Amino acid sequence: MKHLALLLSTLLLGPAHAQSAAALAKVDAAQMSIAAARAKAYPGSSLTVLQTLRAGSNYQRYIVNYLSDGLKINALLTVPNGKAPNGGWPAIVFNHGYIPPEVYRTTERYVAYQDAFARAAFVTLKSDYRGHGSSGGEALGGYYAPGYTTDVMNALASLRADPRVNPARIGMWGHSMGGFLTLRAMVIDPKIKAGVIWAGVVGDYDDMMNRWPHKAPTSIPARVLELRKKAVEKYGTPASNPKFWQRLSANSYLKDLGGPLQLHIGTADEDVPVTFHESLVRGMKAAGKPAQSYVYPGDNHNLSRNLYTALARSVAFFKEKL
Repeated sequence: MKHLALLLSTLLLGPAHAQSAAALAKVDAAQMSIAAARAKAYPGSSLTVLQTLRAGSNYQRYIVNYLSDGLKINALLTVPNGKAPNGGWPAIVFNHGYIPPEVYRTTERYVAYQDAFARAAFVTLKSDYRGHGSSGGEALGGYYAPGYTTDVMNALASLRADPRVNPARIGMWGHSMGGFLTLRAMVIDPKIKAGVIWAGVVGDYDDMMNRWPHKAPTSIPARVLELRKKAVEKYGTPASNPKFWQRLSANSYLKDLGGPLQLHIGTADEDVPVTFHESLVRGMKAAGKPAQSYVYPGDNHNLSRNLYTALARSVAFFKEKL
């Protein structure tokens, strides 16, 4: 029957829709469990330069790609000028927030953010994630499909294998959905030394389903929104089946973090509620893990009114911890 449905999709709606339907059919929310993520191999690959961009003030910029699940994932790489310190440069895996995948471009958005860390003599790598821009694969969102997490973990592995980078001095920065991915990566791999999260989707699944007063952007494809419905139909809600959803949430594994967090959010954030931030701060305290918390009165999702203050704090944090 599945083969018949796929054939009908191909005939009626075209091969692209059929490929999407096939990708969705393979996605099961159980693949999002932290245990499943830890059991998976993340070999990464060499960072292949596709294009050399205009240099920054004291660093070089490249569009590169790396392998993740056999897919070629594009990324923006920055490398400081000059001789690397003994052991290699410290590095930051840079995890961007939600941008409609079909309009995403490697060199657009987050320019000032990534530049701040690049100028401070960190190697940085901003993954495009699968299905974004020219990256291979299907963009199925970060919350109910494991692909983006896998791409972040393979970006991490690719940096660790790069001879310019000190593999023992790697941190992660994430914004919004990228904060969700950062927290997941850090409990999957405790060797990540430090993380900074801005306006992160860092509530657990009960928070995300029931305490997120946020309408999904119209740019999110219906097939992605369908994944949540499919998961609830199969496994129940966080209220009816809490153990299942707790196994999926990084918040259940905070004791496993191998490094500290620094957290930022604005009280006028129109996309992510401050309660997510507050919940994670409480969880970190309960787990006995260090976390710096900065809440900016009246500021928005991008911390526009306090951008340079938040960037300075983030850079200082990574310089201290890495």
